[in-house]
Amino acid sequence: MEEIKQVPYGVSDFVTVRERNLYYVDKTMYLSLLEQQPDNLFYIRPRRFGKSLFISMLQAYYDKAMTDRFDSLFGGLWVHEHPTSLRGRYQMLYLDFSRVGGDIEQLSARFNDYCSLMLDDFMHTYRDDYPEETVKAFFETRQMADKLDLIRNSAVRLRIPLYLIIDEYDNFTNIVLNEKGEEVYHAITHASGFYRDVFKKFKGMFERIFMTGVSPVTLDDLTSGFNIGWHLSMNPKFDKMLGFSTEDVRAMLLYYKEVGMLPAESYVEAMLTEMKPWYDNYCFAKECLKQEARVFNCDMVLYYIRQYMDSGHSPERMVDPNTKTDYNKLKKLLQLDRLDGDRRGVIRRIVEEGQIITEVEESFPAKDLTNPNIFPSLLFYYGMLTIKGTYGSQLILCIPNNNVRKQYYEYLLEGYNEYSGIRISSLLTLFTRMSFDGQWREALQYIADAYKNLSSVRDSIEGERSIQGFFMVYLSLNDYYITAPELELSHGYCDFFLLPNLTHYQSKHSYIVELKYLPKKDFEAKAAEQWQQAVEQIDSYARAPRVEALRQGTQMHKIVMQFSGWDLMRMEEV
Repeated sequence: MEEIKQVPYGVSDFVTVRERNLYYVDKTMYLSLLEQQPDNLFYIRPRRFGKSLFISMLQAYYDKAMTDRFDSLFGGLWVHEHPTSLRGRYQMLYLDFSRVGGDIEQLSARFNDYCSLMLDDFMHTYRDDYPEETVKAFFETRQMADKLDLIRNSAVRLRIPLYLIIDEYDNFTNIVLNEKGEEVYHAITHASGFYRDVFKKFKGMFERIFMTGVSPVTLDDLTSGFNIGWHLSMNPKFDKMLGFSTEDVRAMLLYYKEVGMLPAESYVEAMLTEMKPWYDNYCFAKECLKQEARVFNCDMVLYYIRQYMDSGHSPERMVDPNTKTDYNKLKKLLQLDRLDGDRRGVIRRIVEEGQIITEVEESFPAKDLTNPNIFPSLLFYYGMLTIKGTYGSQLILCIPNNNVRKQYYEYLLEGYNEYSGIRISSLLTLFTRMSFDGQWREALQYIADAYKNLSSVRDSIEGERSIQGFFMVYLSLNDYYITAPELELSHGYCDFFLLPNLTHYQSKHSYIVELKYLPKKDFEAKAAEQWQQAVEQIDSYARAPRVEALRQGTQMHKIVMQFSGWDLMRMEEV
């Protein structure tokens, strides 16, 4: 009987995955496609999409030192039956720049030390291919540049093909940019800067190069030293090279149900339906919009499955706590001293409107991070926005899923809490009464009063979208409901549908909430007509065929709230 494949949560080494018989989603069919591309490639994806595992697979496949392990490592995978002509051809140099850190004054030395360490490992692996005098000179020098020159000279003379893989090529430069600002960053990437200098040495030395990162922020800064990279990130052929497809996730769930790791009564399609709003919906190429399938975040799917196995049901917290580190890294990038205040306005607009129309820049220099027009592109590469559609020559970018939406809300909460006067513990108690006792008025009034408190610092920003964004941020703290904004019902979109989270809580009440806004100058003349329209709208939403299934047997409440300026003028259940 075949050993059950364990969930590879947190494992990013291909050899480990295969040797320990962990579950592996086959991506080897992309190897032949990559070989048809130019020799020097950039591929940008958000964190936790399987970049490190993928390039670990590349290393195992192309490494001449691992040719005798091809059957054991790749048996049963696509490429085993369709090997390419370049299999096992190269001496592989692997560098992970996320491992370079420390004080800024020591950065050059640490970079040299790390690269020297990896080059030493390289030479230990392949020393039999080099003349003895080259090996001796190599280990006598401690300078990375000298080591590279020795390898390069011998490799050219002996016609040895080299392959370079760099993981998180942008990691430590982003850290420098965050912590020390543009001046220091400019020094290491321009003129005779050590980072720029090493890329000059890479150019022409390696037959093939594959580099990954989370943003293209340094590409423009390196172009004169390294101007041969081909950017694959928005190429439709490689949209799903990382991440999981719906079929990948379905196959994984079916496997674990069949081997008894998931409860026999679990329904795979229901699990997929639950996961999609939280982990799915990434699209990285506009040409893929016509395809219905989108891309899942790998780590979040594995988190869900691992939690389901342990508890017999879906996780109480659908967001993996480990993603907090991703949010903190993004937040640091948002707080660059030179970035102007418009970045907060961009984030608020995305939350309030649910999307932004813009262009995505394929690469941009560090100095352009001060340009608010570049900011949406940065959010796209970080996975905080995804492609939803096109508007002429521009792209419509939206928040991909609830996991990311929560990160936006956390960012806005930090700003709101300073002025709103809301005590989160008090609000959570009110949400409990709302869920189990149907006492909704106090909770919604509390949020409305807090919104009015913001008027002292946001006099120029008000309106229906502003109110919706504020309510959405605070309603998202409610564990008893999945708060669905702009849910389509009866050919319209209700502002909020509070879907009961019956998997974890036996809520007795569910809600449709409709928010209406009028400027103060128009309220007296138009309030009655607007209210009547709101009542008709919410009644129409409640009659939609989907509602009966969505409310799951709970008592449905239809709440209309009408604002004038910052003030809540009327709130009733209809």
